[in-house]
Amino acid sequence: MVISIPRRTVVFDYGEVISRSPSESDTSALLAVSGCDAEPFWASYWSHRDGLDQGTTSIREYWALIAADLGVTWRASKVHELWVADFRSWWSIEPATVDLIEELHDGGTRLAILSNAGFDFSSGFRYSPMGTFFERVFVSAEMDSIKPDPAIYAEVARELGIQLDEMIFIDNKSINTDAAALLGVTTHHFTNAEGLGTFLRSLQS
Repeated sequence: MVISIPRRTVVFDYGEVISRSPSESDTSALLAVSGCDAEPFWASYWSHRDGLDQGTTSIREYWALIAADLGVTWRASKVHELWVADFRSWWSIEPATVDLIEELHDGGTRLAILSNAGFDFSSGFRYSPMGTFFERVFVSAEMDSIKPDPAIYAEVARELGIQLDEMIFIDNKSINTDAAALLGVTTHHFTNAEGLGTFLRSLQS
């Protein structure tokens, strides 16, 4: 089975579209490494995430900011443990989404990734087995902006050599798809792979 969408480029978000949300066991493991209470830990974890995704905050700086918020001190070994547990939690896949990506690739549809993510994710996106399906991988830490900044969609289109109305963008956050749609991008707010498959097949000509 193939999905062919000629003259268009499908751009996928990674987290919670291609990957699944971190599991309860993953998040519990990260929290256990931190030794902190859940509510303040997760509040700090997310409050500093944009800097990590923009590439303006290093991994060590990111965890130092969280430690400062929580009033704790973590040695280098603990920081590395936290990074490993966090990094591992995002490396799952939604098999049905990857199957759709394979069908698009086999149908000759151009594909790319656009993910708000730190530098450390770029290698996995590019060199994992699924990476062979994508013509380009765009990681926010390597760019000048993060979603939903309109500039990031313009940069992706420019790098792909397409107009914004030739892009199809898929993301699990409506704030990101809404921003792209305002630029003339065809968008799909991802909630499940079944709905994504229906949407993609509706675009075949």
